[in-house]
Amino acid sequence: MVGSETTYTPIKMPKRKWEVHPGRNKFYCNGRIMMARSTSVFYFTVGLIIITMGLFFGFDCPYLAVHLTPAIPIIAILLFIFVMATLFRTSFSDPGVIPRSTPDEAADIEKQIEVPNPNNPTYRPPPRVKEVTINGQTVKLKYCFTCKIFRPPRASHCSICDNCVERFDHHCPWVGNCVGKRNYKYFYLFILSLAFLCVFVFACVITHLILRTNETGAFLEAIKETPASVLNGVIAVFSFMAVIGLCGYHSYLVCVNATTNEEIKGSWSSKRGENNYNPYSYGSICRNCCAVLCGPTHISLMDRRGIAVPEVVTPDSSSSSSQQQSPQNYGATTFTEPREDEVKSNKTNKINTTLVTAVDSNNIEIPHADDTGNPGNTPLNNDVTPVSQTSLVFTPQNHLPGMQEEEKSRNNVVHPLSPPPPGAHPPVRPVMKTSISQESDSLAEDSAMGLVKLSTV
Repeated sequence: MVGSETTYTPIKMPKRKWEVHPGRNKFYCNGRIMMARSTSVFYFTVGLIIITMGLFFGFDCPYLAVHLTPAIPIIAILLFIFVMATLFRTSFSDPGVIPRSTPDEAADIEKQIEVPNPNNPTYRPPPRVKEVTINGQTVKLKYCFTCKIFRPPRASHCSICDNCVERFDHHCPWVGNCVGKRNYKYFYLFILSLAFLCVFVFACVITHLILRTNETGAFLEAIKETPASVLNGVIAVFSFMAVIGLCGYHSYLVCVNATTNEEIKGSWSSKRGENNYNPYSYGSICRNCCAVLCGPTHISLMDRRGIAVPEVVTPDSSSSSSQQQSPQNYGATTFTEPREDEVKSNKTNKINTTLVTAVDSNNIEIPHADDTGNPGNTPLNNDVTPVSQTSLVFTPQNHLPGMQEEEKSRNNVVHPLSPPPPGAHPPVRPVMKTSISQESDSLAEDSAMGLVKLSTV
């Protein structure tokens, strides 16, 4: 007995938003980690910190814990953990990326932009800028041609990551990510704690060398015994010189509630009384520091682990054409062919319209049922006998015989001899033949031929 083979159809899993993200970013751990595309400098930063602290824990901490105090390795471990935690939090998080507009949203924004006279050769398009007032200061909202949105206040487009970022500060290659609204406070805590760590390591190295020199009696002998301490001291000095300046600059920005991007462009003045004062400052150093460092972490607008729903663009209801915009090719025009049932419906409507026109041209009134449900006997223009309602129903099978009977009935016209008395049934009167004019015969033949042609469609 031969067993039947079972075939399995693979199920295509829906993509998540981080998989279709149009920016230049890298994602790890199913979208939980988000970084810039260039991360080589970030790995260098992590390696430098780990190597320096490894040498410190291996050569300096054991000696200082015995000869000075056991609290030194504890403090070093806490500082190291805090530095690495803030570094990873800054590097692996969403800095505040603003999602790009959908094709429908982009088309709506394009409609809102006024184009007064595009045919004029000297015409210049209006600047795509909106103005809003924040604390009495006019702020311009610029249009991003890449993301197709009007950027919110303090937002800017990062050319490296190719994203619009809320409260954009700068792109830092040392942390491998942009610094914006959602990770700025972690970036500031990272450089602040790193500055303290550099100072702590350098102080411990100098203390170690001094204690060794007191034991051996010569500084060169102390260096020969602990060469790793000298290397640690050199790294700590250069790191401190690089970090302390950056830490001081960002401390000033926190105190005035400003960003690096705004300071470089000279957007605002630090003095409140001038015309271009900073509208985002609270007027107090403590309040500015609390607003920047103690505020809650804002929700990510990307939802990078959410399911990516394909965009379905519906045609404009106000337009009579069948043009649609494809979400993959914005601005493209597609045409849809009518379905088979629509073609049949259109043909039926045309036939019914022709029938009604033919009936109206011969001044024929369709009888209606009276209150009792019987068909009425309304005279047809007082010239011919009443025609039943079923005889006017068009079907391709009985069309030609029906037309022949109708033509015969037209040749036999009943003329009333005298009107019946009120309330009495009309008496049976003799029927007399009359010949219809040549013009009426030709009109009936044209109508019959037209209906026969329509029956063949």
